[in-house]
Amino acid sequence: MVKNMIYTTNYKSELGDILLASDGEHLIGLWFEGQKYYFPFKIEENNIEIKDDLSIFKQTGNWLDKYFCGQKVSPYELNLKLIGSDFRQIVWKILCDIPYGETMTYGQIAKKVSRIMGVESMSAQAVGNAVGHNPISIIIPCHRVLGSDGSLTGYAGGVDRKKRLLEIERGLI
Repeated sequence: MVKNMIYTTNYKSELGDILLASDGEHLIGLWFEGQKYYFPFKIEENNIEIKDDLSIFKQTGNWLDKYFCGQKVSPYELNLKLIGSDFRQIVWKILCDIPYGETMTYGQIAKKVSRIMGVESMSAQAVGNAVGHNPISIIIPCHRVLGSDGSLTGYAGGVDRKKRLLEIERGLI
């Protein structure tokens, strides 16, 4: 694989087309077609190639197939590479640790982040920004994050999709 190349493929889901991106070894992105913050990588001349047969894409496709059939899966089953600031990395790691079918609020995540970073408090809005910029939707389960009142606030892929993903995890498929 060529350094700085980004490989892509598409996955067809019940919630619409999904774009997968890889550096050749790791999954570095997963976005619903047209979602907010879609494919945020710098595009250089000839650095993107469609490559459907990458091992990581096959593994991710199998993971997504299981997920959409209601099987319990974990983000730790895939070789992920998260590209973002230290703060975002902390938030995304917390997202990965939210158990399948369960939820947390932005405020609860902010408290965890403040403990990890050794600061007195953390803004739930800052956490919301990091959650919204999650580069690997579904697998890093940002759909499991709710507003302080339990509402389905914000989701870069759309609130209808967020609701459906939670229904799948709760066995309501």
